[in-house]
Amino acid sequence: MTTTPSPTATRQHTVVDSPYGPLTLVATDGVLAGLYMTGQRHRPPEETFGEPDPRPFTEAVRQLDAYFAGELRTFDLPLRLDGTPFQRSVWAQLQQIPYGETRSYGELAENLGKPGASRAVGLANGKNPVGIIVPCHRVIGASGSLTGYGGGLDRKQRLLAFENGTEDATPALF
Repeated sequence: MTTTPSPTATRQHTVVDSPYGPLTLVATDGVLAGLYMTGQRHRPPEETFGEPDPRPFTEAVRQLDAYFAGELRTFDLPLRLDGTPFQRSVWAQLQQIPYGETRSYGELAENLGKPGASRAVGLANGKNPVGIIVPCHRVIGASGSLTGYGGGLDRKQRLLAFENGTEDATPALF
């Protein structure tokens, strides 16, 4: 069963600049529920983002700024991750991958006790609604290849290089 915001939920959004292009932050009832990149696969329609209002995002923006400055390695934000129980279990696993490290889809499936579910893990990873903060960019193919990323492989490569200290988080055009 997929959890979705109730029809009475209050949704707000704001757009912030980042070294990886504009990021759209979405809150449901004041809790961060989405972080989307321009051109991202599985990006919900803009009309679902609610009214523009930067107020619910002060702490998320502060932590993102610290992350991009190389001063923050672990986000500490309340999140509302709406999805199926399996998706939420995958997203919880993503949050356990340390900064600068990677895991394969197969390793995540093993950690979930479902060793044959690497493809399902990949699908859930691709539907992660809060990119960067829930670090789906840290998941790679079994061979170490950069397979799939909703924000594009170039962004994935740049985020991993940034976390490994081989690239500054300098602005790029997307």
